[in-house]
Amino acid sequence: MTFDKKLLDDLTDAVERWENDTLKKALERLPERREEFITQSSVPINRLYTPLDVADLDYLRDLGLPGEYPFTRGVHASGYRGRLWTMRMFAGFGTAEETNARYKYLLEQGNMGLSVAFDLATLMGYDTDAPEALGEFGKCGVAVSSLRDMEILFDGIPLGEVSTSMTINSPAPIIWAFYIVAAEKQGVPMDKLRGTLQNDILKEYIAQKEFIFPPEPSMRLVTDTIEFGARHMPEWNTISISGYHIREAGSTAVQELAFTLADGLEYVRWGLARGLDIDDFAPRLSFFFNVHNDFFEEIAKLRAARRIWAREMKETFGAKNPRSWLMRFHTQTAGVSLTAQQPEINLIRVALQALAAVLGGAQSLHTNSMDEALALPSEHAVTLALRTQQIIAEESGVVNTIDPLGGSYFVEALTNQTEAAVYEYFRRIDDLGGVIPAIKVGFFQQEIADASYRHQREVDTGSRTIVGVNKYVSEEAPSIPILQMDPNGYDRQVARLQTLRRERDNEAVERALNALRDACLGTANTMPYLLDCARAYCTLGEITDVMREAFGVYHEPAFV
Repeated sequence: MTFDKKLLDDLTDAVERWENDTLKKALERLPERREEFITQSSVPINRLYTPLDVADLDYLRDLGLPGEYPFTRGVHASGYRGRLWTMRMFAGFGTAEETNARYKYLLEQGNMGLSVAFDLATLMGYDTDAPEALGEFGKCGVAVSSLRDMEILFDGIPLGEVSTSMTINSPAPIIWAFYIVAAEKQGVPMDKLRGTLQNDILKEYIAQKEFIFPPEPSMRLVTDTIEFGARHMPEWNTISISGYHIREAGSTAVQELAFTLADGLEYVRWGLARGLDIDDFAPRLSFFFNVHNDFFEEIAKLRAARRIWAREMKETFGAKNPRSWLMRFHTQTAGVSLTAQQPEINLIRVALQALAAVLGGAQSLHTNSMDEALALPSEHAVTLALRTQQIIAEESGVVNTIDPLGGSYFVEALTNQTEAAVYEYFRRIDDLGGVIPAIKVGFFQQEIADASYRHQREVDTGSRTIVGVNKYVSEEAPSIPILQMDPNGYDRQVARLQTLRRERDNEAVERALNALRDACLGTANTMPYLLDCARAYCTLGEITDVMREAFGVYHEPAFV
């Protein structure tokens, strides 16, 4: 997109004439509806975009061709013409048996990969029958307290043939060990497994708050998984660096991207400090982004993400392998945008968000169900959510050409603007000493809180419209079916745990836990010891308690 000086000079004159003549007369007849038009993140949007807004854009340097550096136009040379994105529906509730049935249903409906949601007790490293877990069983995901639960969760699902994503963070190495051993028992070696471990602990301190251990030992565990995966599991993404939860906490699109990329760069630094070669582990790093309501802002965010990551990997960290420059990412439509009021219209929100994810070049996509502001998704609702992706893929025509919005003056200008704002955040983080020092002084947390407050004020004052909430309101109560979980599931889960503790070899359990304790107190990679714990049927709570003893428990300070 190179423009000669005469064209730009002529265009400057033409725009000035248009503003003084054509536009002025139009505004006299029909004034604009608002003084200012802004994105979902409150970024002002110009009335018109022309080549003047992208005059400094160098096509080959800033955009390039699909599948080539800097990957602004996508990581695959053929876009979706060769392979569609993976339709990976996030699911998990109640017992392993109930969730196993949902996975089989989704696979029958055309779901391409599995994505496991765990309940809060599991996310916090507690067994289902722990006092701290009371009342949390199965409410936001499936309960997995041991290898036995993992075996049931994937019973009848060949782990050598599916790709599995697991949304787990503080106990990620433990849950990963359960999965690896469950596959081992199916006869599938670990080097044949495909999938992704979320494993992004930094965003827990920043946004989601499901941390257990202090930042430094937590980062050691993440680095253990990166090292283990690089050496033994070539097809597994050992971390999914996640902006999704940062956005759900109330951040802007720019904050989501800047904080996520800053976290990703920090994981790279820890991998290098471990002595790993960047090209040995960078190709298996993946990302996870939120896709919110502002259609073009989200597309620009995803395009900027690829370009920034490619530049940092190649130019800052010196990666030589082109696969190390690639940013591969999963996307999920914005859960925070779903409304309990008129829940059926969430279908429309999700469709637009999903379309933005596809036009932004996602490799994988989960579409939220219309009922998720009310309950876990019903079978009917999750089917409609999956069908949304299938219609975009098969009927809309947007997959027929690569990066169809590339070259749009507006999209390219917004991509550049997003990129510049991200680098300004990088500067501010560096001034604080890096990601972990910035976490400890509450920088990320305060930035998100301020953005969330500003957005809510816009909704409360009516300057931002949420259909069905502060405009076009209906008094009718929702009338859609709600998922009902097995009322006896908790009792069955607790009984299974008690039987497991009784029947396993408890001397082997003790040996495995003692060896893990020694590893945690030393410098060894913890993954081999976690695998031994899994094979001995140590429970999640037992393993996490050993780590709590070795590493301590983190309590976030009160920020003023």
